[in-house]
Amino acid sequence: MEKHPLSMIINDLRSRRDALSLAHENLKIESDNWNKAVIVTSLMTGMFESIKLRMGWNSNVVDLVPIALSSIIACISALIKFKNFPSQMEILLQSQSLLTHTLTNARNEDDITPNLLKEYHESLEKLEVSLYPDIRKKFLVQSHKNLISIMKQESKFFQNINSINEGNYIPSSSDSSIESSEIELKNRIDTL
Repeated sequence: MEKHPLSMIINDLRSRRDALSLAHENLKIESDNWNKAVIVTSLMTGMFESIKLRMGWNSNVVDLVPIALSSIIACISALIKFKNFPSQMEILLQSQSLLTHTLTNARNEDDITPNLLKEYHESLEKLEVSLYPDIRKKFLVQSHKNLISIMKQESKFFQNINSINEGNYIPSSSDSSIESSEIELKNRIDTL
C-alpha cells in the first residue's frame, strides 16, 4: 500500500527498512548456527581422533566414527552452500541501504517531490524482490510492533521532560525501581 503524505512515507520507509534489518538478523543467526554446528562437529572429530590414538582403540566401528562425523560436516557444509547465506544477506543489505538513502532524502524534504516519489517507488520495488511475501509479512508485522513501541516510549519520554521543565514531575513507581537498580549497580561497582 502506497503512502502519500510525507510523514506517512517516512514512517513506511522506517518500518520497511527495519523489516529488512530483522530479516537480515534472522538470516545471520541461522547462518551462524549452521557454521557453529560445523565447528563443533569438526572439533568433536579431532577430539575423537586424539582419544582414539591415545587409548589405542583399533576396531572397525571406531574407525567408522571419524568417517561418519566427516560426512556430517560435509552434509552441513553442502547445506550452507545450498542456502547461499552470504548472497541473501548481501541482497538484504543492498535493499536496506537503498531504503535508508530514500529515508534520508525524505527527511530532508518539506514536501513530496517527483524525484522523492520515484525513489520511494524504487525502494518499494527493491524490498518486494528482496524477500518472499510471507517472510516480508512476518518481519513487517514485527517491525510495526517495534516502531509503535518505540514511538510510545518516545512520547512518554517527552511528556516526562515537559513535566520536569514545568516543575510538575512526580516520579512513578517504575522510575523508583530504575533509580534503585542504578543505586544497586553503583554500589556493586564501588565494592569492586
